[in-house]
This record gives sequence, structure tokens and C-alpha cells, in this order.
Amino acid sequence: MKKSLLLILPLLFFISCGGPDNQTKKEKLLHQQYSEFCREIHNQKKNHDEKLAEFVKNMPLEEKIAQLFIENLEGNVRFRSFETLGAINGSDDKRPLVAGGYLYFSYNIAESREQMKAYNQSVMDYCDDYGIIHPFLSVDQEGGWVSRLKKLNDRLPSNEDVAANYSIPQAYSLYSVQAEQMADLGFHMNLAPVIEVCTDDNREFLDGRSFGSLEQVLSFGRACINGYENCGIATVVKHFPGNTNTDPHTGLPEITLSKEDLEKSIESFKKLLELKPAALLMSHARTSAVDSGVPACLSSVWVTDILRNEWAYDGLIFSDDIFMGALADNGYPPEKAVVMAVDAGIDCIMISEKRFARPASVLYKKALSDSDFASKIDRAVCRILMYKENAGLWSLDSVDSDSSNS
Repeated sequence: MKKSLLLILPLLFFISCGGPDNQTKKEKLLHQQYSEFCREIHNQKKNHDEKLAEFVKNMPLEEKIAQLFIENLEGNVRFRSFETLGAINGSDDKRPLVAGGYLYFSYNIAESREQMKAYNQSVMDYCDDYGIIHPFLSVDQEGGWVSRLKKLNDRLPSNEDVAANYSIPQAYSLYSVQAEQMADLGFHMNLAPVIEVCTDDNREFLDGRSFGSLEQVLSFGRACINGYENCGIATVVKHFPGNTNTDPHTGLPEITLSKEDLEKSIESFKKLLELKPAALLMSHARTSAVDSGVPACLSSVWVTDILRNEWAYDGLIFSDDIFMGALADNGYPPEKAVVMAVDAGIDCIMISEKRFARPASVLYKKALSDSDFASKIDRAVCRILMYKENAGLWSLDSVDSDSSNS
């Protein structure tokens, strides 16, 4: 069928330009074959999505909730889980609790490429031993001073340096090489690039992490996203809908732009999301013009109304770290933030701590008593597993195969 499509596609332009009255029998046949191919693909996707939704529906609630978290992990030698599923549901279940994804900090980076590969492989081996869905392994490899893999990979300049000193083809090559090196180490995802436009309101905080003007962000952001994604590393564009010079690790950024100016400031996100990057990371900023008083990563207006419904973005949406001072010190402790995040439509909840059972247990109790909330968890897990299937971390076909053999 794929071969048939390759034969049909080059002729579609001529078929459409000729008009129905001028089409030859051969052209009409090709048009019919293409239409049948499209219907088949649509039906295959529909069947797959229905099977995935059914699989997620039947997953134990504790395992679903675990998929929602991306957390930090211990050491850099051999992986093991330090919490159990029983810590979520209050039982004596001793099965290990493994997050949907892991975020590596500098102390998780081994001294050599061989040691790093071995550690990352130990995560997968551990999950295989316990029959757990593989987590995605991610790292902040933006460039410049945010380069977790600087000991292991080629030097990666900051976004600001790239925009000043590289052509677009050179930038694409730079990021492609980084992606190949990351994939070789066993990583799946890069929490980059920053695609905020640099302004006087955020320059101090971003500190070289922006490509610069809107034109520069669009050009070099496209090269960066494509360079990584085309070489098998998922990108997580950030931080939507922006930041100020207030550091969210210690304070809550307040964006006071008018609605018109705010819409202009997020144009880089709107344009680059058309590339369908794997994920987007929300900021903690509050915007006075849109859902004022609510941090963006906890706002259903920003996450669901704008990103999902208005912009039709269907990738993963991450919260920023819910342990940051921006939330914890301003009336949003982790136990409250996790519920608001899921309610808003967040798929992946980021926690910089090495334990997530306590906030996960809050979601567990909420889901047991609120069917709408439980449905939001299911939809998030479907998106996470869809990403993992595309990334080769999990397969619905293998689940079907296991069921048929049991």
C-alpha cells in the first residue's frame, strides 16, 4: 500500500489542476486509489486509538498516575526505585513505583559515555524485570550554561551564540549531531529549545537562552526542533506563555502585557508548534490579560482552551517543576498544584524531587471520587503512551500479542 501511495502522490497535483471534467480514466483511478488509501489509514488510526483508550481504561489507577510524573532520579551507576505502588494507594503493595519519565541533573551524568549508557540501560532493564512500561529519559541540553551533557557530548553553544555565529544549515547540523550523541547515550528527550523572544522584560532571566528576535527564534528554533526530532530526540519547547525577569525558582513571574501585546509575544510558540514538536513546557507565569491570578501551568484557559482547542496542539504538555518557589511559596503547594495541573489538562507533571508518591496519592484519592477527573487522567495517559509508542519505548501491539498468548 505504501508503494502505491508513492506512485500516486506525484500525480495528484496534475489531477487536481485538471479538474473533474478533464481527468482521464487513469487519473480517476489514481484518485480513487489515493482516496481508498486515506480511508484505510484513517480507519487504522481510529482502531488503534480505540484500542489504546481501552487499554488505558483497564490499567490500574496507580500505574496510570505514575505515568503522569516526570521526576529526578538517584545517582548515575545503577537504577532502582525507592518507592512502591502501595505508597500511592495506602496498601502493602511492594511493587516498585516508576515514573512515566525521568529528568537528569548534573549529578546524574556519569564520567564517561560508557558509564552513562550502562546507567540508562539499567533503567530499562529494571523495568523489564518488573514488567513496567519504559520511562522516557530526558535532560536539559539547551546549550551554553544549561548543558547537562557537556562532559560527554560535543560543545553546544547557547541559543544566543548560535543565532549570532551560525547559519541556519550550520545550526541544523549542530543540533543533529547533539541528537545523535544523546540517542547513543540512551536519552529520548531534550527539554529544549527555549523559544521565547528576548525582550527587556525577560533578558536578565533568560541570560542567553533565547535565540533573540522573533525572526531569529522562528528560523533557529525551526532548525533546532527539526535537528533533534529528525534524529530521534523529542524536543520540549519552552516556556509557554513566557517569563519575566523574576526567577520562578524563587518568585512568581507576573506578565502585565495587554492582551494584544501578549498575543504578539507568543507568536513564536504559535508558529513553531505547527512543526508538531513532541512536547511543550508551561511556565509558572501569571498573565494579567488571560486568566489572571492563575499560574499558566495550572490554567485550563492556557492549556486546554488555547493550546488544545484554539491552536489544535496534540503533543504532550508539561508543567514546570511544581516544587519551585513560584508555586510552593504563593499558595500552590505540590498537593494542590498536582490536582490543578491535571484539571487544567497537563499531561506530564514535573517534580525535581526524587519521590512523587505523596502528590500521586492525592491524585489517586481525587480520581476515585471524581469520574471527570479520572477521565482527564485517562486522556493524559493516552497521549503519553502514544508518544512512547512513537519513540519505541512501548507498543500496543506487544500488549495484544501478550494477551493472545496468555
